[in-house]
Amino acid sequence: MEEEVDPECVPDPAQAAALLCAVRAQGARGRHLEAFFGCIYYAASRPGETVGLKLRDCELPRRGWGMLRLRESRARSGTAWTDSGEAHDQRGLKHRSRKAVRYVPIPPELVALLRWHVVRFGTEPDGRMFRTARGGMVQESGYGEVWARARGDVLSPGELASKLAKRPYDLRHAAVSTWLSSSVEPQLVAERAGHSVAVLFRVYAKFLKGGDDAANAKISARLRQHNAQHG
Repeated sequence: MEEEVDPECVPDPAQAAALLCAVRAQGARGRHLEAFFGCIYYAASRPGETVGLKLRDCELPRRGWGMLRLRESRARSGTAWTDSGEAHDQRGLKHRSRKAVRYVPIPPELVALLRWHVVRFGTEPDGRMFRTARGGMVQESGYGEVWARARGDVLSPGELASKLAKRPYDLRHAAVSTWLSSSVEPQLVAERAGHSVAVLFRVYAKFLKGGDDAANAKISARLRQHNAQHG
């Protein structure tokens, strides 16, 4: 069961953008992982879903919004715990049937990152977008090290000692909180994030409460309009 997200963990858009820039600045490995972290931030993909992302599941137009079709999760379990004998087990999406697909529209910022990534790095023979230097599955230890260095380059000493953006997964929380604060309908946010509405309300309760003032203002405006029309 996913726990309620602590807002102190979640970077705001400016902080997330700065962290992605700090990833890119870390040489070849950082440039390769910029789009990886970009998927987590802009599409709210889970890290395991991003590891398994293939080019054929990406719509990347030259202009405007694109689309990701998330089909599987490549969670690292260790070779002794997978059916294939590989370190990353191939699974369906979390809380979904094995054949389920999650469609996530992606903004031009992520489309551009992924288009550049394909031109610069290509893909693996199976179509995977992201890989290690030897062509293997991206490892949590590897991308975690890059993320830790980016935090050190961007955050203040106080922020660095805090829970802010402590894990790459916090980029996913940043994506969902941005959608909610942009007044996207909760049902649509839940679909894009791969949650039920009930789970969305529970996990992101504090971010939903943050919209009370805006909701109250809309209700007041509607009531004033009604009262003016009816004297």
